[in-house]
Amino acid sequence: MDRTELADFLRRRREQLTPADVGLPPGVRRRTPGLRRDEVALLVGMSTDYYTRLEQSRGPRPSTQVLASLARALRFTSDERDYLYHLCDQSPPGRELTDKHVGPGLMHLLAKLDDTAATVVTDLGEVLVQNRMHSLLVGDHGTRRGWDRFYAYRWFTDIESRATFPEEDWDRLGRKHVADLRATAARRAGDADVAEFIGVLRSASTEFDRLWDEHEVAVRLSDTKRIQHPQVGLIDTICETLLTPNSAQRLLVYLPRPGTDAAEKLDLLRVIGTQTLGAASEIEDPAQS
Repeated sequence: MDRTELADFLRRRREQLTPADVGLPPGVRRRTPGLRRDEVALLVGMSTDYYTRLEQSRGPRPSTQVLASLARALRFTSDERDYLYHLCDQSPPGRELTDKHVGPGLMHLLAKLDDTAATVVTDLGEVLVQNRMHSLLVGDHGTRRGWDRFYAYRWFTDIESRATFPEEDWDRLGRKHVADLRATAARRAGDADVAEFIGVLRSASTEFDRLWDEHEVAVRLSDTKRIQHPQVGLIDTICETLLTPNSAQRLLVYLPRPGTDAAEKLDLLRVIGTQTLGAASEIEDPAQS
């Protein structure tokens, strides 16, 4: 691991970003250009001390999970991300995983939507990154691992995950999951990852298996979602979907449904989130070597 080159690379990329680039408030007057170290640590989800050690050439080798978070936080391109992995003697994600790297364009757009709940997912519904408002609205997905990061998997294997939505909406939302997945399976015919995911769902859920056999097909571009929030009550939203050019990733944006009190409830949720922001805990990278 080349700690000196890593430190210089991280520092220079940090200095090239402004708070506005990553959706952070400008704050007080800055004596140096770019983001502060504590701001990068916040975006990555690590302690400021850990990130500082990386920039001072004295940190441990980051895990691949931390490297992926660093690449997203610092708005790296795919080439810059691969370079980061090589500096740390880690193998960059292979071709089959390139759709999991959120590019700087989507990350900038997500940052601009700071006051609006938004998230980026793969075409299989795996959550890659979410903004603060999305976490406040439907919960934090950052700690989920494996299949639990996939919307459809949780929907059909964990009944408690549906508590966010009124029970009378469950059948419609479940059918939406299946129809969208079938459209992805057709577009990615022969793809091993898609086949594995469908196989896992068919084995784990009789409900999914039954709906899959109905052959409903529809890409999920716009949908109404009623979200039952424990603090502000039922929120009527419209979920709009923006696809990347190759359809491998999607930006989901939750907007208040016109003619409802959703806008007021989302404003209240935003205030609640601002009040609790300072209570967020920091984590260290568990994989140190």
